[in-house]
Amino acid sequence: MKKRRMRLITLSLISLALAGCAGSKDAVLPSQGPTMSTIYTRHMTQMTERQPEVLREALGARPIQSEARDLYGYTRDAFNEIELLFPRLPNPTLVMYVFPHLVGETRAPVPGYATAFPLYEHVEYALPGEVPLTWSTKQP
Repeated sequence: MKKRRMRLITLSLISLALAGCAGSKDAVLPSQGPTMSTIYTRHMTQMTERQPEVLREALGARPIQSEARDLYGYTRDAFNEIELLFPRLPNPTLVMYVFPHLVGETRAPVPGYATAFPLYEHVEYALPGEVPLTWSTKQP
């Protein structure tokens, strides 16, 4: 009984797999129609024809207020948080050349190659105020 059941399951799985392979590419994917390039171009032109305010409302963003306010220094962004508050500590990359050598009992030849790896195993970040600001970490 158990063998018969396994045989039935196996045959049904094989028939399902063969039925899935029976279709042709033309039956699954249409041969006529626009290409991906034309679909993308059409979408981008439709997006640029609309007003930016309409797009913002469609995305659910809050409206821009009429009076211009300078929020520099008050807003949080990725550059401000990562680069200014927690700068990365230097972790130089070392390049090592491995000379050609023979490996194993069969003495299989391995050609020479160069590999690069960081000096320290983990990326470390400085605490706020640990590293003085330099021209590369200042925001423009």
